[in-house]
Amino acid sequence: MKVAIVGGGVMGEAILGAALDRAVFSAPEVTVIEKLEARRDQLYARYGVQVSSTFEAMSDSSLVIISVKPQEMRSVAGTLREDAVLLSIMAGVTITSLKAEFGHDRIVRAMPNTPAAVKAGMSAWTATEAVSADQRAFTRTLLSAIGRELYVDDEKKIDMVTAVSGSGPAYVFLFIEAMVEGAVTVGLPRAAAEELVLQTLYGSALYAQESGRSAADLRAAVTSPAGTTAAGLLELEKGAFRAAVIECVKAAHERAVELGNA
Repeated sequence: MKVAIVGGGVMGEAILGAALDRAVFSAPEVTVIEKLEARRDQLYARYGVQVSSTFEAMSDSSLVIISVKPQEMRSVAGTLREDAVLLSIMAGVTITSLKAEFGHDRIVRAMPNTPAAVKAGMSAWTATEAVSADQRAFTRTLLSAIGRELYVDDEKKIDMVTAVSGSGPAYVFLFIEAMVEGAVTVGLPRAAAEELVLQTLYGSALYAQESGRSAADLRAAVTSPAGTTAAGLLELEKGAFRAAVIECVKAAHERAVELGNA
């Protein structure tokens, strides 16, 4: 098969690297379309794929991955084969908009996140009826190469996913920053604080994923009455931490919907 990846940024490279590493497709089959010459040079040197600053490769590809900012969609000026799959990872850009822009019906809309760069991403996706069973199976294989995948049957849920797992790493990174600063404030060296915080978050997420128990149950199991954890959680509740996170997700969802309506 031939593959065109439009946009060689963080997510485009994450998909490319994981797909090559796990033999979803091979380097000679891929052309990365990237406007920045220095970036094209990097991707060619790192992966041995073809690179281009023009869109001709789109017309000969059975899979076209659009990995540019939503505002840049209208600068993508290629035509597609009738049987090609157009896979968009642009936040907020609806299937209706993609159909109108590209004049194409075989569309997968996906929302991965940046942990895809270390093959630990979370991707939700949906597809039009024109996407065949084999093409859907391939989409699952591709997205599984960068982490976990979840199919949703209602496109509206993609905007909800964007607010949770798409934007979610940034919320987690902010929490990491705050925990590290707290650890430094009580006297830990920064390097030790970073190691402690990162492993704590990693282990907690893995434990929550594999234990089969709810987050509330796991939190309660750590929280002894009148203990250190209870004292820390009380301060988070005083700071309306839970409400702030809920409002954070709501605001991100609203913005995703706005982008889709722009």
